[in-house]
Amino acid sequence: MTATEIRRAFLDFFREKDHKLVPSAPIVNKDDPSLMFTNAGMNQFKDYFLGDRVPDKRRVADTQKCMRVSGKHNDLDDVGRDGTHHTMFEMLGNWSFGDYFKDEAIAWSWELLTDRLGIDPDRLYATVFEGAPEEGIPVDDEARQFWLRYLPEDRVLYGNKKDNFWEMGETGPCGPCTEIHVDLRSDEARAATPGRELVNVDGSGVVEIWNNVFIQFNRRADGSLGNLPERHVDTGMGFERLCMVLQQKDATYDTDIFTPILSEIERLTGHRYGGSYAPDAKSDMAMRVVADHLRAVAFTIADGQLPGSGGAGYVVRRILRRAVRYGYSFLDQKEPFMYKLMPVLVREMGHAFPELTRQQEQIERIIQSEERSFLQTLENGLQRFAALETTDGTINGRDAFELYDTFGFPIDLTRLLAEERGLTVDEAGFRTALQEQKDRSRRDAAKEVGDWTVLSDEPSVFIGYDVLSDAGARITKFRTVKVKDKPQYQLVLDRTPFYGESGGQVGDRGRLRVGEEMLEVIDTLKENDLTVHVVNRLPAEPDAEVYTEVTARERQAISNHHTAAHLLHAALHTVLGKHAVQKGQDVRAAKLRFDFSHFERPTAEELERIERLVNEKIRANIPLLEQRDVPIAEARNSGAMMLFGEKYGDTVRIITFDPEFSSELCGGTHVKHTGELGFFKITSESALAAGVRRIEGVAGVAAETYLNDRLGTLDTVRELLKGNPSPADAVRNLQEENRQLKKELDKLQSERAGDLKGELESAFEDVGGVRFLARQVPLSDAAAIKNLAFQLTGETDNAFVLLASEDDGKALLTLAISKGLAGKGEGALDAGVLIRELARNIRGGGGGQPFFATAGGKDPGGIPAVLTQARERVGELVASS
Repeated sequence: MTATEIRRAFLDFFREKDHKLVPSAPIVNKDDPSLMFTNAGMNQFKDYFLGDRVPDKRRVADTQKCMRVSGKHNDLDDVGRDGTHHTMFEMLGNWSFGDYFKDEAIAWSWELLTDRLGIDPDRLYATVFEGAPEEGIPVDDEARQFWLRYLPEDRVLYGNKKDNFWEMGETGPCGPCTEIHVDLRSDEARAATPGRELVNVDGSGVVEIWNNVFIQFNRRADGSLGNLPERHVDTGMGFERLCMVLQQKDATYDTDIFTPILSEIERLTGHRYGGSYAPDAKSDMAMRVVADHLRAVAFTIADGQLPGSGGAGYVVRRILRRAVRYGYSFLDQKEPFMYKLMPVLVREMGHAFPELTRQQEQIERIIQSEERSFLQTLENGLQRFAALETTDGTINGRDAFELYDTFGFPIDLTRLLAEERGLTVDEAGFRTALQEQKDRSRRDAAKEVGDWTVLSDEPSVFIGYDVLSDAGARITKFRTVKVKDKPQYQLVLDRTPFYGESGGQVGDRGRLRVGEEMLEVIDTLKENDLTVHVVNRLPAEPDAEVYTEVTARERQAISNHHTAAHLLHAALHTVLGKHAVQKGQDVRAAKLRFDFSHFERPTAEELERIERLVNEKIRANIPLLEQRDVPIAEARNSGAMMLFGEKYGDTVRIITFDPEFSSELCGGTHVKHTGELGFFKITSESALAAGVRRIEGVAGVAAETYLNDRLGTLDTVRELLKGNPSPADAVRNLQEENRQLKKELDKLQSERAGDLKGELESAFEDVGGVRFLARQVPLSDAAAIKNLAFQLTGETDNAFVLLASEDDGKALLTLAISKGLAGKGEGALDAGVLIRELARNIRGGGGGQPFFATAGGKDPGGIPAVLTQARERVGELVASS
């Protein structure tokens, strides 16, 4: 069976068992603060397990895009080293939310694997939980008895807590599980060693294929277990591993999920893939890394997460850079090449995940841009490596860490480069520096989440579309969260007008009166389907009646900007084209930020048309058409804008301002008429990433404040330029005057350099046969100094000229070496290498070619040391050559 047929067989089987097939949730987890990425199929159903939300269907199945690259489940460093580890993978799963339990789950697992997929029953083993008496959890004899209907006793084994008790994280839903293992070994090997002895032994040929988790507990922050309101089933079967079993391969990379990508890597690089278990094959490992990481990066970008410098964006960038490093080091790829693999990925997976197909061009551009940027960083890192000082032939561990942290060099790449130069690396020092960084990051991000104190099981209902204040609410749960050692107090109400931060819209602020006590709402968050109020303290009487009040002025400003974002989105479609879709937004009271896909900088005329169109719609005072609880299929057919990377439920809300102009699925707050915005102004436009642009703007009172500030500045300029008919003309006159003065200054500098030439020519001295000159000169123009240095070296073929200068508290070094003298390698006079050594004296850095290089630094006081060291180094190099 092909991978496509296997995926379809799984979904069809559970459809026949009355399961609702649901789409994969986004791979970037936006609704749960405890997870950065979706790492298991159950993530999107967490609220059902906790009882915070009631499912419309109690039986569900899907294939879920997953990533395990951070937190407890982190496989990143293992990817490429063997034939089975991955960052991004598909998790096939079926769920029961308070419906069937162990009996049906085990029976259907057996039926699917043996009857539908044709796995030999004699090759299957099952494990059940052996119990944890210290926690009061009994042996799972119930699951064992169900398995004995299908398997003999010697193939139903007990497993420990590590293997047979599943937990999603440090806290949350959990329970015992039964794992299904298949023996892939030859008949001879099976006869020699029973498979039961190899279950859960890595690399043994007996592999886990499916995990059925029986969720019935909730792990609290203090480590204790409590019963969930209902019992659930959560199963997960790795799609890649299932394909490996059914296609009778030894590794997941040998299945038709990966072979088309690996074949294209072969074609592009000229390297042959030797197999998933070729001994010590760096190029094979690199190809696996590239194939895996391509999928991870492509799917996260398709779901709206761009590579960045923080959070999930940083993880995506790190994955991509890891692939580029391997391609650079072991596949000889010095130019971007990963983006060229996208057509193959889209061909193989676009039918199952159409977001890849629809965004292919943009994904390619982003990957190519990131590749190009990091390849340049790698080149800079190699220059930094070449200038490292060593002690007794060892590279300092902190220097190795700088290469890792600043230039993305993995320790194995630094080790490889060191070996080529006959050096070693202080790896213990590297590990110490790395651990110190991890400890700092952990302290910065420390968040200690306490357990909820539950007062009632009432669901949390949002009423903030209709009212901004309400009386008669009740607190259903509260807790204390420590963030960076500071307490944060959180409340959940049975109903609230406060909007929790989500969809790019900031959370509301306001106040709560609990009984007679007044609390300040500092922020409002969204945690899955819960609206969480962050307050300045916990109430003395949490069971008292609650009066809620959102700060109306701030909500109005936020709603102004959210509506402006919708109008801007529609205007972008009109002016730039339908491809200009939202890639992210940040809607606040002070301004809006809107990111959108577009492959070139909009012209000034286009931005003017966009802004004018938005203001036309504002002046038209278009009324809001709001549709709530619209079935998702009906919403799709309506033509309303839907965004990739967003998780939509069975029913959605549609916001429309003129059906012919702006209609989008949206959960945020909006004005009742566009005229409430008053005016919209674009304040900036910039590039965010390859193919992604950013517009910032203001509306309403914020726009009025912005324009008044700009007009006030203009009035000040007019006041400073009294007597001039036009500030613009006056500025142009000043610019022209400045250009003329600069020309005169350059001329004076050139004349001064000419005067210096004769003086410096008489200052040369002989150092081992080299005409040596190192002086500080009273010049500040870099071009004049460069010209002087070339004149001094151009008249002979063995001159070394180092000119140092100071300007505005900074030092500049200019080094020129006659081309007949300059060279590369040990003992050579290489200006690029020497300038980096000398620049340490002025607390700076630089570089260049063997015959010419420059450096800058912030400590001019180090110039005398530079001149002294230059003479010493030239003497050493000449003596050793």
